[in-house]
Amino acid sequence: MPVTKRQLIGALLTACHIVERDRLAAFIRDADTAFAANPFPATIAGAARQGWGMREIEYRAMEVASAGLPCLLAALARLPTSEPLRQEILRAGTHRLYLLHHGDGCQIVGAVLHGKPGQELPPFRIAPRPRGRPRRLPSTHQLDLFGMQTA
Repeated sequence: MPVTKRQLIGALLTACHIVERDRLAAFIRDADTAFAANPFPATIAGAARQGWGMREIEYRAMEVASAGLPCLLAALARLPTSEPLRQEILRAGTHRLYLLHHGDGCQIVGAVLHGKPGQELPPFRIAPRPRGRPRRLPSTHQLDLFGMQTA
């Protein structure tokens, strides 16, 4: 079963090891972003590490702006080289996001957003938070002093 944009956004936002997760999730959330052709969705950590290591060198030499690359390389370095991974590719205009996960769309290894040489990344806008009273979740471990009735 293919993963959805919504699944990827949720998984990215909980991936605390990815510093730029908010920016990457915002790119996926954008209405113009869609899944792109992906001829080789299955890979292994060793191949991904080698490929993205070479791209890091190319990006520096060609002045390609990117987000998420250092976190992806660090995460790939921690995995065994034979670890199976899945790759998702999303695009909007001339920008692409490559996202690697463990096959379920929930455990994100890392993601890289990039454009063409000399091109800036799309502007990053944080989604507005709903206004009104903040929602409180009930806690079973804390005494609710305000909920107690006084005589």
